[in-house]
Amino acid sequence: MDATSQLINSRYILKILTLFILLIIVSVICLMIGTYNISFTEMLSVFFSNQNHESLSTIVFEIRVPRILLAIAIGGGLSVTGAVFQAILMNPLAEPYILGVSSGGTFGAVLSFLLGLAFFWTQLLAFVGALSVIFLVFFIGRRFGEIEPNVLLLSGVMVGAFFSALIMLMMILLDDSLRNAIFWVLGNLSSAEKFTSYYLLPLSILVAFILSINSQKFNVLSIGTDNAKHLGINTELLKNLAYILSSFLVGAIVSVSGIIGFVGLLVPHVCRLIFGVDNRIVIPYSFFIGAMFLLLCDTLARTIIAPAELPVGAITALLGAPVFIYLLRKRFNIST
Repeated sequence: MDATSQLINSRYILKILTLFILLIIVSVICLMIGTYNISFTEMLSVFFSNQNHESLSTIVFEIRVPRILLAIAIGGGLSVTGAVFQAILMNPLAEPYILGVSSGGTFGAVLSFLLGLAFFWTQLLAFVGALSVIFLVFFIGRRFGEIEPNVLLLSGVMVGAFFSALIMLMMILLDDSLRNAIFWVLGNLSSAEKFTSYYLLPLSILVAFILSINSQKFNVLSIGTDNAKHLGINTELLKNLAYILSSFLVGAIVSVSGIIGFVGLLVPHVCRLIFGVDNRIVIPYSFFIGAMFLLLCDTLARTIIAPAELPVGAITALLGAPVFIYLLRKRFNIST
């Protein structure tokens, strides 16, 4: 390895470490803020002191830590999958929910509300609904054994529209569970069980790692499928693997949080504007920036009208849409 490569790798690792430290700092700040604000001294005593802080320990370890870990898993996972979908579909407007996975998951969740089932069954049916759409769109969107971006995109939109119509019909039949259904459609983290974060975060990190180590291949894919094949890339395997892994993670996310929009669309574009278009940078960096973005949005959602809270999906949309428009205008130098 020459000196230039070593310097580039050192800078890359340094930026990853910087983003990781920023994520820790944001997590600590969000851990301290809530209906009951916890000072930094109190937080340190909960973690490192032998004194009895039963009420504080309950707030920190039973409520806030699992929710923060869940926000990191969801924000990071949606951002990485958004960057990957934009790469394999070669569409800057692609995002994690564009292929109908969210509609399938929401259909399962609303069905559980209609049947009056417990939250465990809500998660299970949401995940099954998401998986059903994943495989349906996958088989419709393939051509000669390989994913065809335009066919996949149109298939996802149509399947998503079909399930969205079913969701609206079922919501008309809901009574007491209508509020839960609305929160699910808007996205929120308050309903998830605390143990959810302990399996979703490792899953999100694993999928992000696998997609990140293939990020150079996504760069090659951007010059065209035929050119990528000539350069030795197994485009069929790459697209299928990226689609299945990304959709599986999105399905798992939808099954616990509902639809949290704009994270997977906005964050990859922010990364490209800040760090450039290289997927070797965009995909892993998106995880950290997406996690921090959702952490801050969730903190706003649970504190702005405390002790009640807003759906975090509404906050991400309210903040994300103006920021995305601003970045779009800045990128194309649109002046008024």
